Amino acid sequence: MDRQEQTLYLIALSKVEGIGDARVKKLVAYCGGPKEVFAKPASFLNKIPSIGTVLTNAVKSSDVLRKAEEELAFADKNQVNAISFLDADYPQRLKHCDDSPIVLYSKGNGSINPNRCISIVGTRNATRQGKEITESIVEALAKAQITIVSGLAYGIDIAAHRACLKFNVPTIGCLAHGLDRVYPKVHSNTAKEMLENGALITDFPIGTNPDRENFPKRNRIVAGMADATIVVEAGIKGGALITADLAFDYSRDVFAVPGRIGDEYSAGCNRLIMTNKAALITSGNDILKAMGWDVSDEKKKPQMQTKLLIDLTEEQEKVVAVLREKEHTIDRLAVLSGFPMSKVAAILLELEFEGIVSNLPGKVYKLN
Repeated sequence: MDRQEQTLYLIALSKVEGIGDARVKKLVAYCGGPKEVFAKPASFLNKIPSIGTVLTNAVKSSDVLRKAEEELAFADKNQVNAISFLDADYPQRLKHCDDSPIVLYSKGNGSINPNRCISIVGTRNATRQGKEITESIVEALAKAQITIVSGLAYGIDIAAHRACLKFNVPTIGCLAHGLDRVYPKVHSNTAKEMLENGALITDFPIGTNPDRENFPKRNRIVAGMADATIVVEAGIKGGALITADLAFDYSRDVFAVPGRIGDEYSAGCNRLIMTNKAALITSGNDILKAMGWDVSDEKKKPQMQTKLLIDLTEEQEKVVAVLREKEHTIDRLAVLSGFPMSKVAAILLELEFEGIVSNLPGKVYKLN
């Protein structure tokens, strides 16, 4: 089956009412592929855990294949890429999240699977100071070849995107609606500029309105795509806190800019720090050091190959070969080695016991 046909069947499955991303993945795994889901008899699908009669009937009787064909036709006509979780160019960090989208729609010239990726989120009611802090963080991150992800919303989101354009940093806007529109409309020009060096992405099909319930769902992509999430300003409730909680649940690093006691849009950041869900930062350089991406430190390191006086397994050698180049987070090691996250974690533990690697702050690993 070619890629487009595979994507067609996955889009069709994603359109089955009430199915959800996790159950689509389960169906594909049990049946051996997306096309096979439609070919299997109802009696087979019924026996798959958490599927049952209702979803089986929905798969068999709904007009989802025709709708999927319409979706792909729109994508082809409007230079939109439809990328499924089975494709090699699907964001690798996101692939490790159980609730990651079955299909992502993207538009733009930038990579949606960058080497280093940070999400920046915050309140829609950003203060002048919050916008200035956001810009200073992006300026500091620019020197480390990092891609910034945010939600193209009012406030901190759009401040982050515009700072990226100012400092020539690739930036990805994650939308809570289809790619046939931009919301809010006032950000359309910024979105257009972002396409030159970045991208717009969504898991919502054409015609989807920016309804309130879509934004929390969108936030799982913002959190899942990144190595770490930065919260600049946030109230005690809201989308930024949802994104931070998701990033924490995905075992990603979370950072927050503290604020004065009593400030409405510092309360969320202070709470994250107080509950140990986020590390306190005051600048972009704090992020670079915490993540092991400090450019100045990299320049000081002697460039030499490490020779190991121990026999390694083939899998251990593959991870060590990646670490010979530079330090990496466990997420990035999973991407570069091609192993699942659980496998990489086990290999790193073995190498730590042997004294071959060290675990640095920010879940970064280096070769001793």
